[in-house]
Amino acid sequence: MDTVSKCGVRPAGSQRASALGRLSRSATGCAGAAALAGCHAAVLDARGPVGHADTTILIDSLAIMLAIVVPTILATLGFAWWYRAGNARARHLPEWSHSGRIELVVWAIPAMVIILLGGVSWIGSHELDPARPLEGKAPALDIQVVSLDWKWLFIYPAEGVASVNELVVPAGVPLHFSLTSASVMNSFFVPELGSMIYTMNGMVTQLNLMADAPGTFQGRSAHYSGDGFSDMHFEVRALAPQEFPAWLAEARRSAAELDLRTYEALELPQGNAAPIIFGRVAPGLFRDVATQVIAPAPGPGAPSAAARTPGSPR
Repeated sequence: MDTVSKCGVRPAGSQRASALGRLSRSATGCAGAAALAGCHAAVLDARGPVGHADTTILIDSLAIMLAIVVPTILATLGFAWWYRAGNARARHLPEWSHSGRIELVVWAIPAMVIILLGGVSWIGSHELDPARPLEGKAPALDIQVVSLDWKWLFIYPAEGVASVNELVVPAGVPLHFSLTSASVMNSFFVPELGSMIYTMNGMVTQLNLMADAPGTFQGRSAHYSGDGFSDMHFEVRALAPQEFPAWLAEARRSAAELDLRTYEALELPQGNAAPIIFGRVAPGLFRDVATQVIAPAPGPGAPSAAARTPGSPR
């Protein structure tokens, strides 16, 4: 979704300049509304069991909160209308100071809302634990994820292939992600599949997702990480189970190899990187990144980031 830039009008004392300023602000507001109207509500368009559960939690939480918000708004409007200055039928009690029944309502309703929201959060946080494996008809597919500046590296350790800014998975098969960062902290998020999770240098986080049907989804970084952050997105292609082996066979035919030198070139900051498929991957590459056997990248904005060449000492 493109960001609508603000339009400014040079200060002037004339009436025409004032009118132009109002027109500029109105046009900016209309353009912003149009941009928002074109947004795709991916979080509410779930395509997997985790995404469906997240959507249910959002809707349940909204319904519980509306149960108190809507009556409160209506009561506020009702009280303002009934106790208006011109209504002689309204009873005014200047000496009134306390009502146990009102206190009961005032405290009981918010308490029930908190209990209900707490129950939804408690159940959801346990059932949707990112590290909790998902049930499926086939064994889980292991995928190792490394967040770079500003791109995503996906390694399929059992299959011996890897890709950059393109994640291809079989639909209906549980996906087990192991995630780390080669640089600064970042966040892995596929809105349709659910469960955003952070990637951090020197540690590995776990995430389990599944696409319940074939389709193409947009993945992105959900944590600001420098100038190229806005270009740090990737495409997720969920293939029919019978099509995934064909993609693997095609990936293995790629002449590109992900060895240490190639990885160090990938570490260099680059926004909007084109997708790449590697037909071979150096054994233990993800482990070496996560355990810092391969030293962390200098990070965005570091003076040596642009000057460092692949293979050079850090």
